[in-house]
Amino acid sequence: MNQPESHQQEKLHPDIIKLGVVSFLTDLSSEMIFSVFAIFFTTIAGASAALLGLIEGLADLSASSLQYWAGWMSDRSGKRKVFVIAGYGFSTLAKLILLVSSSLAGLALFRILERLGKGFRGAPRDAWLSSIAGHATRGHAFGVHKALDKSGAVLGPLVAYGLLWWLGESAGTYAVLFMVAFVPAVLSVVMLTRIPEQPATPHVREPVAENWRQLSVGFKRFLWPAGVFALGYFSLGFILLKAHAVGFGVTDIVLLYALFNITCVVFAPWVGKLGDKVGRRHIVLLGYAVYAFINVWLMVASTQWEMLAVFALYGFFYAIDESQSKAFIADLEPDRRASAMGIYGLVTGSLYLPASLVAGALWTISPQWAFAGSAVLSVVAIWVFVAWMPADIARSG
Repeated sequence: MNQPESHQQEKLHPDIIKLGVVSFLTDLSSEMIFSVFAIFFTTIAGASAALLGLIEGLADLSASSLQYWAGWMSDRSGKRKVFVIAGYGFSTLAKLILLVSSSLAGLALFRILERLGKGFRGAPRDAWLSSIAGHATRGHAFGVHKALDKSGAVLGPLVAYGLLWWLGESAGTYAVLFMVAFVPAVLSVVMLTRIPEQPATPHVREPVAENWRQLSVGFKRFLWPAGVFALGYFSLGFILLKAHAVGFGVTDIVLLYALFNITCVVFAPWVGKLGDKVGRRHIVLLGYAVYAFINVWLMVASTQWEMLAVFALYGFFYAIDESQSKAFIADLEPDRRASAMGIYGLVTGSLYLPASLVAGALWTISPQWAFAGSAVLSVVAIWVFVAWMPADIARSG
């Protein structure tokens, strides 16, 4: 499993591209909404930053709550596609809420339910990807998928910006934006139904406890630094608020969000190839270090050019964290990948709730306190990773 595979296997499987296009359409839809959600929620709907932190934390928790169950069921049945379709479909249906309600309760419900769909599809889809990507190019495959995924996140904010510029910043414009965002979400589900299934070896009648016992030691150890890091990984919405505080308007913030996504698209395949060459262990550590540096910079950033640089650097970090951590897990756990992806999502997502709650509370005192806490926890995560994940256990290192 860990040896270089044939030249034929080193080429990316066409279904990786197809799954990437599905993610592109979904992110085009979701990021049109998310690029304006924090500002819409706090300025148009009138919510506080603390409430934003609560809702974002609950959204992350909802995204993680189903991941282990979905991954475990996927490994038990050996099926991937049915769970992935259900997840994408549920997120699409959740967006209908925005077409009928703009109340705080409606917005909060949408944010949480939409993430439930993400949680249901995430682990089976990542296991699906890892099963059609050879070890020698797995990092590149996850990087390409993330680049396509984030290409939708580049276009989404730009479409949102165009609508805001054309129609003006008003409640009516946001209603139009939400209607436009619904269309690519539907298209993504239609395309997904046309991709052939890639079944895995089923583990029939394997209970949850036995499933956990069969997972590799290396994967279980990785959960410790990943958990520590998750405690300091608060919502991007707070960085958007920081940009607003240094003088960027709502439409400008949408462009900043596009910059973050463009950087991620550019670097994700390159970072994946680098991980294939030097080992994903080193790439994961690099991601933790970059995030620590970003938070230290945010403590002192006071100009618009600094925020431009921060958003670009955040895109580089995101390219590492969102793709290479999953490729690393696929290396560590070859037999029950959907379960491993699901447990990772459950552990980290559960910790995002207290992370966002603490960040929201610290923000009310001073934004510097929130950024300082994240920087410290990132450094601690590096220490825990080095102590608990030596090269002989982190087999891809």
